[in-house]
Amino acid sequence: MKIYRIDFGLSEIQAKAILEMRLQRLTGLERDKINAEYKELFVTIERLKGILASKELQMQIIAEELTELQKKYKDERRTEIVYNSQDFTIEDMIANEEVIVSISHKGFIKRTPVSNYRRQNKGGRGASGAATYDDDFIEHVFQASTHHFLMFFTDGGQVYRVKVYDLPEGSKNAKGRSLANIIQMNGEEKVTAYLTVKEFTDDQFIVMSTKEGVIKKTSLSAFESVRVTGKIGILLHDNDKLISARLTDGSNDIILGTRNGIACRFRETDVRPMGRATAGVRGITLEGDDYVISMIIIRRPDAQVLVVGERGYGKRTKYEDFRLTRRGAKGVISMNVTEKTGKVVGIISPLDAEDLIVMTHNGILIRQPVKDIRTIGRNTQGVKLIRLEEGDQIADITTVTRDEDDESETGNIVDNSIPVDLSQEELFNKKD
Repeated sequence: MKIYRIDFGLSEIQAKAILEMRLQRLTGLERDKINAEYKELFVTIERLKGILASKELQMQIIAEELTELQKKYKDERRTEIVYNSQDFTIEDMIANEEVIVSISHKGFIKRTPVSNYRRQNKGGRGASGAATYDDDFIEHVFQASTHHFLMFFTDGGQVYRVKVYDLPEGSKNAKGRSLANIIQMNGEEKVTAYLTVKEFTDDQFIVMSTKEGVIKKTSLSAFESVRVTGKIGILLHDNDKLISARLTDGSNDIILGTRNGIACRFRETDVRPMGRATAGVRGITLEGDDYVISMIIIRRPDAQVLVVGERGYGKRTKYEDFRLTRRGAKGVISMNVTEKTGKVVGIISPLDAEDLIVMTHNGILIRQPVKDIRTIGRNTQGVKLIRLEEGDQIADITTVTRDEDDESETGNIVDNSIPVDLSQEELFNKKD
């Protein structure tokens, strides 16, 4: 057994006195200590009650403590005390990222990170892009940033706006939330155009086009104070509908594309700026049952025009091939529309560094590099972009920035790369 020796620092006389002390006396010493602490506690309680009851005493204590701090820390203040600082908003806590916004025919909307979509080669089978409710289908898909404003233009000419981060976030297969829960639309209104805006300035314009070929240009700053209940964006004639809205700098070329494969290119300067609550001017002269389905803004000298038919055929064409005319002309052929290609579903102006996203009515999505789509003439049918299931058709198209780190997936490629060239342009009136 080990024996431990503890040294209390007592002298021999002290140690002897303790050993000779009776247990009763030792207990008494402990009792005296407790009584002393008890009395001291009561004194502290009375002192604190006095401080709480006296405003003057409180100020005196604060002054003494501050004086003591001043003496202790005599160097200059390293922090700044201000009366008011900039407000902290919820936007400061939200990451600024690129997302894909998809909207169904019945008005269900959602946002999904761009990284959720893989890139495939042209002719691939595609992947499930979005789930829909019965008798519904995906009608619009486009890219946006979470910190931007999303402006909604309805077929009735009204305009609404929300922040992109206020849209419901969901996976590729999510159905989204009804637009009726996000913006306060009137009755039978349907959103037909969408526009993302970072800030509202005087040096930019919103150009709007309608189904009947009317076009209008309005300063972007005129839409800075759009309320939740919306504002008038354009006055429409009977049976006409707003189909497109684009942001411009006032000096671009404009191309209006129709469902029957006709396109009219003219200078934006041909359209004078107008106020919000006004009607537009004639942009293209339509024939028969034709109507406008797309409008693109040409911003680059090397711009190309990508035309896609509803049966999965598409092509790129140099924009110079679309003869420059005056506003209101009949236009030229943009795609040789046949039963094989179906009617034109969309016309866009992509970059080689972008990917094309094609969405079908059944919610199938395919992403492929734009540079892999053949560049051919206007009066052609194009090449196969996606293999469609029986009864399915293209609903909408858009482009997104390509991520070079994405892995390409080789799908079942359909070799329809040889364009069908049927020169029928002589059937159309070439006059301005």
